Amino acid sequence: MKWLIDILDEGGYSCVIAQGDHIRTFTRRGVADLYDLLQEDAAFLHEASVADKVIGKAAATLMVLGQVKEVSVHTISQPALRLLQEAGIPVQYDEAVHHIINRDHTGWCPLEQASRDLHTPEEIYPVIEDFIRKQRNK
Repeated sequence: MKWLIDILDEGGYSCVIAQGDHIRTFTRRGVADLYDLLQEDAAFLHEASVADKVIGKAAATLMVLGQVKEVSVHTISQPALRLLQEAGIPVQYDEAVHHIINRDHTGWCPLEQASRDLHTPEEIYPVIEDFIRKQRNK
């Protein structure tokens, strides 16, 4: 997985996903890229290897629902790590934090906060859908 993290870091990407010999790179912040990929091409996520900069509970949910094979990440929240491990997805990480902070560094990431008391991907996914819909309607 180091090679995938190298692509992530050298390219300045937010996420890199490898499915066999096919590699896709992403640059948007948050979970929008993962959400769109799960909606539009879920087969690409299935058994894929994922390298990411930051993974919170929402991103982990999308990876579990997409049935990724393995994950390598720089920073992961403890709830996200737990969610991936419970799904049997191996995770390599540099740092595990209590929660992901928002972009302004003033509090929790909105999706991390919204899913705080939810425990399964099936419970968390509608929260993600609602969040994305509201963001796109602004």
